[in-house]
Amino acid sequence: MSMFQKMLLAVALTSGIATAASAAGTNEPVGIETAKPMSSAEIYRLYSQNTWMWKAGAGYFSAKARRFTAWSRENGSPSFGMGRWFITESGKLCFNADWHAKTGTATAITCFSHRKKGGLIYQKREPDGEWYVFKSAQAQATDEFAKLRHGDYVSSQLGKIETSVSKTK
Repeated sequence: MSMFQKMLLAVALTSGIATAASAAGTNEPVGIETAKPMSSAEIYRLYSQNTWMWKAGAGYFSAKARRFTAWSRENGSPSFGMGRWFITESGKLCFNADWHAKTGTATAITCFSHRKKGGLIYQKREPDGEWYVFKSAQAQATDEFAKLRHGDYVSSQLGKIETSVSKTK
Protein backbone atom coordinates (compact mmCIF):
# COMPACT_ATOMS: atom_id res chain seq x y z
CA MET A 1 0.00 0.00 0.00
CA SER A 2 1.44 3.37 -1.01
CA MET A 3 1.86 6.26 1.41
CA PHE A 4 -0.96 8.09 -0.43
CA GLN A 5 -3.31 5.12 0.00
CA LYS A 6 -2.41 4.90 3.69
CA MET A 7 -3.14 8.59 4.06
CA LEU A 8 -6.52 8.18 2.32
CA LEU A 9 -7.36 5.27 4.60
CA ALA A 10 -6.41 7.24 7.70
CA VAL A 11 -8.48 10.23 6.61
CA ALA A 12 -11.48 8.03 5.77
CA LEU A 13 -11.37 6.28 9.13
CA THR A 14 -10.76 9.32 11.30
CA SER A 15 -13.23 11.57 9.55
CA GLY A 16 -15.85 8.84 9.78
CA ILE A 17 -15.33 8.51 13.52
CA ALA A 18 -15.59 12.26 14.01
CA THR A 19 -18.74 12.46 11.87
CA ALA A 20 -20.47 9.61 13.69
CA ALA A 21 -19.62 11.20 17.05
CA SER A 22 -21.23 14.52 16.08
CA ALA A 23 -24.68 13.20 15.18
CA ALA A 24 -26.96 16.02 16.30
CA GLY A 25 -29.20 18.71 14.88
CA THR A 26 -29.82 17.23 11.43
CA ASN A 27 -32.75 15.48 9.77
CA GLU A 28 -31.76 12.18 11.31
CA PRO A 29 -34.25 9.33 11.57
CA VAL A 30 -36.00 8.82 14.90
CA GLY A 31 -34.00 6.50 17.16
CA ILE A 32 -30.56 7.02 15.63
CA GLU A 33 -29.29 8.84 18.73
CA THR A 34 -29.64 5.67 20.84
CA ALA A 35 -28.68 3.16 18.14
CA LYS A 36 -25.41 1.24 18.70
CA PRO A 37 -22.67 0.58 16.12
CA MET A 38 -23.00 -2.86 14.58
CA SER A 39 -20.32 -5.41 15.43
CA SER A 40 -17.79 -6.61 12.87
CA ALA A 41 -19.45 -10.05 12.89
CA GLU A 42 -22.89 -8.54 12.17
CA ILE A 43 -21.58 -6.47 9.27
CA TYR A 44 -19.68 -9.48 7.91
CA ARG A 45 -22.88 -11.57 7.93
CA LEU A 46 -24.76 -8.73 6.23
CA TYR A 47 -22.38 -8.33 3.26
CA SER A 48 -20.20 -11.45 2.87
CA GLN A 49 -20.99 -13.41 -0.30
CA ASN A 50 -23.62 -10.81 -1.25
CA THR A 51 -23.95 -8.38 -4.13
CA TRP A 52 -25.22 -4.86 -3.47
CA MET A 53 -27.34 -3.96 -6.48
CA TRP A 54 -27.07 -0.26 -7.36
CA LYS A 55 -29.16 1.89 -9.69
CA ALA A 56 -26.49 1.67 -12.41
CA GLY A 57 -24.23 -1.19 -11.31
CA ALA A 58 -23.38 -3.60 -8.53
CA GLY A 59 -20.66 -4.45 -5.99
CA TYR A 60 -19.81 -8.00 -4.81
CA PHE A 61 -18.30 -8.75 -1.38
CA SER A 62 -16.49 -12.09 -1.73
CA ALA A 63 -15.54 -13.98 1.43
CA LYS A 64 -12.43 -15.29 -0.33
CA ALA A 65 -9.59 -12.88 0.62
CA ARG A 66 -12.30 -10.23 1.18
CA ARG A 67 -12.16 -9.43 -2.54
CA PHE A 68 -14.39 -6.59 -3.75
CA THR A 69 -15.41 -6.32 -7.40
CA ALA A 70 -17.87 -3.89 -8.95
CA TRP A 71 -19.11 -2.42 -12.18
CA SER A 72 -20.99 0.76 -12.94
CA ARG A 73 -22.56 2.64 -15.81
CA GLU A 74 -23.18 5.79 -13.75
CA ASN A 75 -24.14 8.66 -16.10
CA GLY A 76 -23.78 6.20 -18.99
CA SER A 77 -20.03 5.93 -18.47
CA PRO A 78 -18.76 2.36 -17.93
CA SER A 79 -16.28 1.67 -15.13
CA PHE A 80 -15.22 -1.21 -12.92
CA GLY A 81 -13.57 -1.53 -9.55
CA MET A 82 -11.33 -4.21 -8.05
CA GLY A 83 -9.95 -4.31 -4.54
CA ARG A 84 -10.68 -5.44 -1.00
CA TRP A 85 -13.40 -4.83 1.55
CA PHE A 86 -12.89 -4.51 5.28
CA ILE A 87 -14.82 -3.80 8.46
CA THR A 88 -13.80 -1.46 11.26
CA GLU A 89 -14.51 -1.90 14.95
CA SER A 90 -16.67 1.24 14.90
CA GLY A 91 -19.33 -0.39 12.71
CA LYS A 92 -18.09 0.58 9.25
CA LEU A 93 -18.00 -1.38 6.03
CA CYS A 94 -15.32 -0.04 3.67
CA PHE A 95 -14.04 -1.01 0.26
CA ASN A 96 -10.72 0.05 -1.17
CA ALA A 97 -10.74 -0.35 -4.94
CA ASP A 98 -8.91 0.70 -8.08
CA TRP A 99 -11.61 2.08 -10.37
CA HIS A 100 -10.96 1.83 -14.10
CA ALA A 101 -12.76 4.05 -16.62
CA LYS A 102 -12.17 5.40 -20.11
CA THR A 103 -10.47 8.40 -18.54
CA GLY A 104 -8.00 6.35 -16.48
CA THR A 105 -7.64 4.60 -13.13
CA ALA A 106 -8.10 5.98 -9.61
CA THR A 107 -8.02 4.43 -6.17
CA ALA A 108 -10.93 5.18 -3.86
CA ILE A 109 -11.87 4.13 -0.35
CA THR A 110 -15.61 4.19 0.31
CA CYS A 111 -17.08 3.61 3.78
CA PHE A 112 -20.55 3.19 5.24
CA SER A 113 -21.33 3.36 8.96
CA HIS A 114 -23.94 1.03 10.42
CA ARG A 115 -25.93 1.27 13.65
CA LYS A 116 -28.72 -0.87 14.97
CA LYS A 117 -31.55 -0.61 17.41
CA GLY A 118 -33.60 -3.75 17.84
CA GLY A 119 -34.31 -5.09 14.35
CA LEU A 120 -33.72 -1.70 12.74
CA ILE A 121 -30.45 -0.98 10.90
CA TYR A 122 -29.32 2.54 10.02
CA GLN A 123 -26.66 3.37 7.44
CA LYS A 124 -24.76 6.46 6.36
CA ARG A 125 -22.06 7.03 3.76
CA GLU A 126 -18.93 8.48 5.32
CA PRO A 127 -17.73 11.04 5.88
CA ASP A 128 -20.61 13.43 5.15
CA GLY A 129 -23.68 11.37 4.30
CA GLU A 130 -26.92 11.42 6.27
CA TRP A 131 -28.29 8.57 8.36
CA TYR A 132 -31.21 6.66 6.85
CA VAL A 133 -33.04 3.42 7.58
CA PHE A 134 -31.11 0.69 5.77
CA LYS A 135 -33.35 -2.14 7.03
CA SER A 136 -36.69 -1.69 8.76
CA ALA A 137 -37.54 -3.86 11.78
CA GLN A 138 -39.80 -5.78 9.40
CA ALA A 139 -37.87 -5.60 6.13
CA GLN A 140 -39.59 -3.61 3.39
CA ALA A 141 -39.16 -3.95 -0.37
CA THR A 142 -38.15 -0.26 -0.43
CA ASP A 143 -35.30 -0.74 2.10
CA GLU A 144 -31.75 -0.42 0.76
CA PHE A 145 -31.23 -3.80 2.45
CA ALA A 146 -33.52 -5.32 -0.23
CA LYS A 147 -30.81 -4.52 -2.79
CA LEU A 148 -28.44 -7.08 -1.20
CA ARG A 149 -28.62 -10.39 -3.06
CA HIS A 150 -26.86 -13.58 -2.11
CA GLY A 151 -24.26 -14.59 -4.69
CA ASP A 152 -22.07 -12.94 -7.30
CA TYR A 153 -24.07 -10.76 -9.70
CA VAL A 154 -20.99 -8.79 -10.76
CA SER A 155 -18.79 -11.26 -12.66
CA SER A 156 -21.32 -11.75 -15.47
CA GLN A 157 -21.09 -8.03 -16.36
CA LEU A 158 -17.48 -7.38 -15.35
CA GLY A 159 -15.90 -8.82 -18.50
CA LYS A 160 -18.12 -6.72 -20.78
CA ILE A 161 -17.35 -3.55 -18.83
CA GLU A 162 -13.58 -4.30 -18.76
CA THR A 163 -13.60 -4.79 -22.54
CA SER A 164 -15.61 -1.60 -23.06
CA VAL A 165 -13.21 0.44 -20.90
CA SER A 166 -10.00 -1.04 -22.36
CA LYS A 167 -11.08 -0.49 -25.98
CA THR A 168 -11.12 3.24 -25.50
CA LYS A 169 -7.82 3.66 -23.62
